[in-house]
Amino acid sequence: MQVILKEDVKNLGKKGDVVKVAEGYGRNFLIPRGLAVEATEGNLKAFRHQQQLEAARQQRQAEEARRLRERLEGYTVVVRARAGEGGRLFGSVTAADVAEALRAAGFPVDKKRVELAEPLKSLGRHPVTIRLHAGVSATVWVEVQAEP
Repeated sequence: MQVILKEDVKNLGKKGDVVKVAEGYGRNFLIPRGLAVEATEGNLKAFRHQQQLEAARQQRQAEEARRLRERLEGYTVVVRARAGEGGRLFGSVTAADVAEALRAAGFPVDKKRVELAEPLKSLGRHPVTIRLHAGVSATVWVEVQAEP
C-alpha cells in the first residue's frame, strides 16, 4: 500500500513523501493516528495543490521579510533601564525588551525572533540580530540608556 505522509515518521520518511508500507502498518497505525493518508489519485492531487499553496505562502512571507529587513537594517532603537555607577544595569535588557521597543517603533517583531547571545547588562550601543525568515535577518542597534 502507498501512503502520503502528513508528518515526519522516524525510519520511514518526511512530511509529503509518498512511501510504500505494509497494508496493516498503513491501515492500523499510520492512518488512524493521522500520520498519513492513502495515496489515491484524489489525495495526491489535493496534496500537490496544498504544496503549491504552501510554496506561494512561503514566498510571500519571504518577500515581506525582505521588505522589513530593508526598513530595519541599521535602525537604532532606544531602551531605557535602571543603571548604577559605571554604566552597569541593575537588571538586564532581554529579547522581550528589544522586541517591545521595536513594536513601539512600528516594526512587527516577535521576541522569539530577537537573537541575543546573552542579555545586555551595560549602557551603550549594542548590535542585535533579528531573524525575520529563513535566510533573512537584519541587524539593529540597541541603545541602552539610563532611566532619569
